[in-house]
Amino acid sequence: MSALRTARIIKPSRLSPPSWSKTVFKLPETKFNFWRNDTRKLTLTHHHPTHLVKTAESPPVMAQSDSSSVDPTYCEIIVVRHGETAWNVDCKIQGHLDVELNEVGREQAVTVANRLSKEFGISVVYSSDLKRALETAKTIANACGGLEVIEDPDLRERHLGDLQGLVIHEAAESNPKAYKAFSCQKADQDIPGGGESLDRLFDRCTSALERIGRKHKGERIVVVTHGGVIRSLYQWAYPNNRRPGKIMNTSLNTFHLSDRDEWTVQTWGDVSHLNQTGFLQSGFGGDGNSG
Repeated sequence: MSALRTARIIKPSRLSPPSWSKTVFKLPETKFNFWRNDTRKLTLTHHHPTHLVKTAESPPVMAQSDSSSVDPTYCEIIVVRHGETAWNVDCKIQGHLDVELNEVGREQAVTVANRLSKEFGISVVYSSDLKRALETAKTIANACGGLEVIEDPDLRERHLGDLQGLVIHEAAESNPKAYKAFSCQKADQDIPGGGESLDRLFDRCTSALERIGRKHKGERIVVVTHGGVIRSLYQWAYPNNRRPGKIMNTSLNTFHLSDRDEWTVQTWGDVSHLNQTGFLQSGFGGDGNSG
């Protein structure tokens, strides 16, 4: 069963998209900050039958700052979801299965790489060791001057056990026991077939990002990972149960880790670079109800 396609996309603003590493967003003075651009006024037009492009018609309130360096008291981590795969399009559950990018996913990787190549001072790229993330990461690293790519299995997507390889809409009938475990959303519920609970995923990926962040204080780095991981990272930085929304392919999500191990979300869900390539409206694999 194929993913629902849309013939409508959102037309990019005539203004250049804001470059988030060259600005400081005026956020509330709280430990956990949040911003995303999907609530702003949007314009629709026909363009591409497969993917939806979303950009803000007007940017959020911003103040200018010098992005030439990162303050030594924190690490800036730009977390990127991998590019699109054929299984994303077909609504097949990937988990730890090693699915590579499709043609659109490779175009998305090039586009986000070009975007990040214009940002100053990225020092290293970390990646899940699964092909869809690693290919995205290598494309970014090459565009940023041939940076090192460090593979980290702790950045993998959630293991979804016996559901892996199934079409999400058929999973309840194909394996009702595993689907029930997945859909119950109990944080400590493992999925039959070696699948991880939400708690285990949370512990794995947050520990990984904290370890990486501590190692690179005073640096700006990129981490390429998966939708389920990014949702967990958001919940870690913003633990009051506010929903993070859909995690689109190659979306940019920026975190700061301070010396006091405090996390702040600086930007969220930025896909303004995808004004030509577009992305799946369903956000499959990054919507909290798929993998």
